Amino acid sequence: MDEYNPIRSVDGFEIPCPSSYQWKLEDISSSDAGRTEDTVMDKKRIGQIVGIDLEWKNVSIEDAATILKAFNPEYIKVCYLDAKQGGYITSEFYVGNRNAPLYNSALGVWQSIKFNIIERDGR
Repeated sequence: MDEYNPIRSVDGFEIPCPSSYQWKLEDISSSDAGRTEDTVMDKKRIGQIVGIDLEWKNVSIEDAATILKAFNPEYIKVCYLDAKQGGYITSEFYVGNRNAPLYNSALGVWQSIKFNIIERDGR
C-alpha cells in the first residue's frame, strides 16, 4: 500500500495514487432557503457532503482500466483522507462524469483521467 495515497481503498481494493486530490465540503440547504427582500441570507443548512476532485496524469492503459473499473459501480465505499476529520475515514460515494483524453496510443498512455466523487449521504 502506498502510504502517501489519499485514497486508501475503493470497495476494499487499492488504486494508483492520484496526481491531484482536492477535498471539498459542500452545504446542503433546505428547499426554502434563500435571500429575503431585506438582503439577509437564510441558508437553512440541513446537511453537508464531502466532494473530492481526482485526477491521474500520464496514465498507462492498464492503470486507466484499473481506476475506471474501481470507480464504475453506481455507489462505492471509499477510504480517503478527510481534511475536516484529520485522518482517513470511509464513506459511500457516487461518481460524476469521467474524462480521459488520449495522449499517445503508440506508447499506451492516457493524458489524464479526471472526475469527481460525491458523498451519497449528507446527514
